[in-house]
Order: sequence, then structure tokens, then C-alpha cells
Amino acid sequence: MSSIDLNADLGEGFGRWTLTDDERLLSVVTSANVACGFHAGDAITMRRVCELAAERGVRIGAQVAYRDLAGFGRRAMDVPPAELAAEVAYQIGALEVFARAAGTRVSYVKPHGALYNRVVRDERQAAAVVDGVRLADATLPVLGLPGSRLLALAEEAGLPAVTEAFADRAYTDAGTLVPRGQDGAVITDGDAVVARSVGLADDGTVTSHSGARIPVRARSLCLHGDTPGAVELARRVRAALEAAGVRVEAFS
Repeated sequence: MSSIDLNADLGEGFGRWTLTDDERLLSVVTSANVACGFHAGDAITMRRVCELAAERGVRIGAQVAYRDLAGFGRRAMDVPPAELAAEVAYQIGALEVFARAAGTRVSYVKPHGALYNRVVRDERQAAAVVDGVRLADATLPVLGLPGSRLLALAEEAGLPAVTEAFADRAYTDAGTLVPRGQDGAVITDGDAVVARSVGLADDGTVTSHSGARIPVRARSLCLHGDTPGAVELARRVRAALEAAGVRVEAFS
């Protein structure tokens, strides 16, 4: 029987503004990518999400990003490698304080948004992220796109590299994500998302934006928490996976 982790981006609020339904999503997913204050999130939100995740046995991941609150971390930025490494370590360290206070720890690291896509191909930025992870904790797994420079460099540095897939994002024929600015980049049909989730977990393939069937082997499946109806969709995905004989469990 195959198994897969379900992760979601959580804690994406700031002050009085909230975006994700953290409490209900934490009853479905097995891993939580928690915003660390650079693209979203703040101290009280990080603390609350860590406490909720610990209560439910959900693994906590540091979702590190460019310093871009106004752009939600989705704007391209050129950050010097030494500065980026320090900021990655800083974000992990901030979340670790709240994770430990909740009786658990940060279990992995995942880049967010523009940084996530940048480190698929950019050697220097990918190396900076790896350096930042090692500075914070040289044992932490790194979650990223299969075939990315980030995962290759993480492996070279002795960090566990964990592949992930996206059920609600369109793929190019090369196995990368279609940029959000393009039509069809985000899959909004719930039935399609559920079917894609089962296919990714079952045979490691997905239909690309052009209609080609491409391999996407992943240990973790991301469900975006900021999409309309995210909680109900996450429940449907998990139920469909379990009905298909897929064991849903954390990778870390």
C-alpha cells in the first residue's frame, strides 16, 4: 500500500487579517507549512498554529520566504546569498521558539512563492536557502519540487530532500509549475483536484497544461489553504486517497 503526506500553507494571517482556516485544516493535513513572518504570519499567529498543530500531532514546517509582506512573497526579488541564508535561518529560528513552547519542534523547511519557484533553477539562491537551513539545523528535511536545484543541493549538503506535488496547480511539460499569471495555472475544479491527487499518489503522474502525461514522483502533496472551499476540498482529497488504499501520513 502506498503512502503520502498532505501538507498545507497555514498561519497566513497578520494582525487582525486572516486568510487560512488553520484550525479546521489542521484536522485534515499531516504537515503544516507555517508562515514565518516574511510573506505572512506574525508572532501570535505562529504561536497559535504551533499549539494547534501540536495538539493534533501535525508536523510543523517552516515556510520561509523573501521579505515581502505587501506582495505575499510572490514577487521576484534579488537578495544577496549571504543575506538570504541569514533570513532563512532567522525565520526557522523564530518558528522553532513557538514549536518548542508547544512541546514539539520544526520538522522540515519549505520555501514559499517566488522563492520556491526561483530555487528550482537558480543555483545561487538555492545554495543560499540550503546554507540557511544548515545554519538553523543541519538535520532538517527540505521540501521542494522534484528535479529542482534546491533538492539536489540539499542532498549534496546531507539534508534529507523530500519531493512534493501540487494537486491544484497546473504543470508544464518539463514538470515545473505554470506561473500564476497564466490562465489555468490554478486548478479550481474540485473533482479535478481530487482525481489529480489520487493519480499523483497512485502512479506518480499528472496531466500537464498541454495535455501530456508527465511523471511527478512525490512524497508529499500540497493543498493550498488560501483557496475558496479549501477545508472541504482537503477533506475530499483525504477521503479519496484513503478510499483508494493510500495511507495518509507525515513524511517527517
